[in-house]
Amino acid sequence: MKVSHPAVMLGGAVVCAGLGLGLPQLLPERIPALVSGLLVGTGLGLGFAALLRWRLPDSCDVATASLRRRYTREMLLAMGAYVVVLLASITVLRRVEDMDPLLRAVVALLPVPPIAFALRAIVRYIRDVDELQQRIELEAVSIATAFVCLLYMAGGFLQLAKVIDVPAGAAMIWVFPLVCFAYGLAKVAVSRRYQ
Repeated sequence: MKVSHPAVMLGGAVVCAGLGLGLPQLLPERIPALVSGLLVGTGLGLGFAALLRWRLPDSCDVATASLRRRYTREMLLAMGAYVVVLLASITVLRRVEDMDPLLRAVVALLPVPPIAFALRAIVRYIRDVDELQQRIELEAVSIATAFVCLLYMAGGFLQLAKVIDVPAGAAMIWVFPLVCFAYGLAKVAVSRRYQ
């Protein structure tokens, strides 16, 4: 029996979310909230990816196997580095509060290069697929970007009207994940039009 790719992702999602929720209950002093949050977040991300993969038509991604392998390898390396560097950066910033502001800025920005490598992998993938796949990808990215811009603009107006009060740092750090989430949903919708 062949196990489908979405089923594997869904299994990983359940394991990660289960560990993130269960380990702090079993070992409350040994599992930091950051690790628990990362596990739950990874589980949610894998669950969303499995749902998208299940909903995407087979004709949606016609990239060659070697191109998909390259993209997967580059993304896994970039995102793995991001998680490691993010954990290190947060740990250093929490433990050393009297650090020089310039050094604090450098440490705070350490997670940015791995995200730049992830973006590079995305651009290389889009550049190397065929024209129809490029059109699907670029339409989905455009829709996602427009949606997030509209959402943030509405949030800004609500913030100025003192209807909501969201800290700027929290709002800024969620832009990229929100674009990725909206892109996944938009790709499902766009790819269905080209079936």
